[in-house]
Amino acid sequence: MSVTSQAELEGIQKISEIVGTVLKLMRQHAQPGMTTKELDDFGGAILNDLGAKSAPRLTYGFPGWTCISINDEIAHGIPSSSTVLKEGDLVNIDVSAELNGFWADNGGSFVLGNDFHRHTSLVETSKRILQRAISQIKGGVRMADIGRLIETDAKRANFKVIRNLVGHGVGRSLHEEPTEIPCFYDRSNTARFRKNTVVAIETFISTRATYAREKGDGWTYITGDRSFVAQHEHTILITDSQPVILTASNELWT
Repeated sequence: MSVTSQAELEGIQKISEIVGTVLKLMRQHAQPGMTTKELDDFGGAILNDLGAKSAPRLTYGFPGWTCISINDEIAHGIPSSSTVLKEGDLVNIDVSAELNGFWADNGGSFVLGNDFHRHTSLVETSKRILQRAISQIKGGVRMADIGRLIETDAKRANFKVIRNLVGHGVGRSLHEEPTEIPCFYDRSNTARFRKNTVVAIETFISTRATYAREKGDGWTYITGDRSFVAQHEHTILITDSQPVILTASNELWT
């Protein structure tokens, strides 16, 4: 989406604030013994109260209000009444929604309670790399350079990146141009970020796996080798200097 008016700016700001708030509240609400469906219903109720519609449900007929992925699930996990959250789980919540024709996307991974399985370093690395990548984005910057930054920082921390899950444009639909903003360096990618456009920047930082594969339920992506991935995502407005993080209302974990 290219923002061309104050009304458009206010529209994308409003839905971005909503998804960020829902994500923050869902994380605060999550607790061991709760099912992922119960957590999803909590988020769905907030979306409804704020007048927003679930983007994956609206766009793809996804069987949940939000995506909740646990442990070796990377993304697009289906909320379930049979999946019970446990202390030490690596949890990812992805909230995307629509309001008055504007769309925003926001996600984050966290460790539920005590970090029995030592996932904190992975989570913090994913979050830190996203923050650093966003700080380098402005109009004219090559997408390949941001991918290189993400991949290089992950390697320095002894992690890898998932190469077939990417960031994307957002604003007037859930996924729009640019359709792919990779987490890795691709020298053939000559695309550049454009001023006044809205994009969702994501980091998929992995302990071992480099590709996601479908679990078999038509939605969920997993690592396939029981390794773990931490994802973080913000919707941002690109300027000619520092970008505006539109989903900053989820900044509970910075």
